[in-house]
Amino acid sequence: MDKTTLQNLLKECDVNLYDTEIVNENDHTIYRIYITAQKAITLDKCTEVTKIISPIIDLHPPVKGEYFLEVSSPGIDRKLTTIDHFKYSIGDLIKIKLQDGTKIKAKLLDVKDDNILIYDKSDKENKSIPFNVISKAKTYFEW
Repeated sequence: MDKTTLQNLLKECDVNLYDTEIVNENDHTIYRIYITAQKAITLDKCTEVTKIISPIIDLHPPVKGEYFLEVSSPGIDRKLTTIDHFKYSIGDLIKIKLQDGTKIKAKLLDVKDDNILIYDKSDKENKSIPFNVISKAKTYFEW
């Protein structure tokens, strides 16, 4: 199943596709679908989405052979690998590593075109960072 079809199917469940991954854990292949929504993603919502999409995904399996389907939220500490991931995370605290090795802890303020607008906690100032100079990024939670 292509990503657009999966996105449209998930929209019917009132959730958005955040990301997918195929991993091997304990000799099992797992197809994970990460979802987001305006409201918090609950275990009940994940179960509901799984029941709806499982039979459809079985018609177009993501991998050959046996696999397990997991549907979950991306969590508090999640990777930001696409511009859409940043858009979903506006208002969150993020850690960024730039291609030159610079590390920044910041609050994500906005996304404009291909620029990430942040409040740098160290410099105590707003900055605009081009998406293409970010080598790694993830959200984090401060206790």
